[in-house]
Amino acid sequence: MNSLFILGSLTTPGIGLIVWTSLVFILLVLLLSKYAWKPILAAIKTREENIAHALSSAESALNDMRELQSNNEKILVQAREERDALLKEARDTKDAIISEAKAKATKETDRILATAREQILNEKNAAISDLKNQVASLSIEIAEKILRSELSSDDKQKALVNTLMKDVNLN
Repeated sequence: MNSLFILGSLTTPGIGLIVWTSLVFILLVLLLSKYAWKPILAAIKTREENIAHALSSAESALNDMRELQSNNEKILVQAREERDALLKEARDTKDAIISEAKAKATKETDRILATAREQILNEKNAAISDLKNQVASLSIEIAEKILRSELSSDDKQKALVNTLMKDVNLN
């Protein structure tokens, strides 16, 4: 039993110990409420406000990012449309330049052909004229040679003059 008494006295505190422990606990609670809990609660409230502000900033940033993404898509669509318009304009310009070049080439070809035809005609006329002149010269030379051989003697000259006189009288 002795050991139970010792064990019982160790496990059940005395009244003085309960009073002092209660007094120290109340003092500790008062000190903590005055000096620790207010700063701790203020820090917790500040932390909550910071977290709420960070969440609203994150949500705002997310909305801004979505808006930027939407704007980027619009700009990308607009850039594609402008690119397509520029490519179409470039193709149209290319086709116009090619058509104009073909028209100029056709016109120049027609002009060159007309000039060539005119030159050919001029060369032909010059050749015909030169040929006529040569034929005339040859005819005169032949006639001159014939007349010289026919008129080489006096008798032939008199016969020719008489024949010409008969032709003149008949006309």
